[in-house]
Amino acid sequence: MKKNRIIKKLMSFSGIVIGILVMANCGSSKEALSITDEEKQAFAAVEDDSVEIVNDEVEYRIIIIEPGFYTWLKSIARPEGYYSQTFLENRNKLLVLNWNQRAMLPTVYDPNLYQMQIDYQPDIDYGYDVNYKLYNYFIFFQRRYNQRLGPFVPRI
Repeated sequence: MKKNRIIKKLMSFSGIVIGILVMANCGSSKEALSITDEEKQAFAAVEDDSVEIVNDEVEYRIIIIEPGFYTWLKSIARPEGYYSQTFLENRNKLLVLNWNQRAMLPTVYDPNLYQMQIDYQPDIDYGYDVNYKLYNYFIFFQRRYNQRLGPFVPRI
């Protein structure tokens, strides 16, 4: 009998804690991105703004034609070598997964933003350059279009 009361009290207490956590989570807002003036200028740049991502060893090629990306990559993004290849690969796996889910749901997500899926296979070593540029494109894209492809705020 006494054991049942203790269990009921614990269950009641855990329900209160869960309720508080749920209410606290509902009241919190997503962190707003702060975009610098320099970044806004890069977003607006349009001259020669295609970036080619190539790895001849694995016969992989992406051409990104996105106004402002080349300028942003050269002036705003962290320099090559800042991130490890492992970091970039881990982030790209998650970001590609979320991107592809959105590309498959054109009635839910803007089909003008997510026009096609990305064929990124985690078991292939695409090399540093491909991972660096792909990751930075995701950061650029999220910041420019105020999107969130992962659980973390897209920072530079």
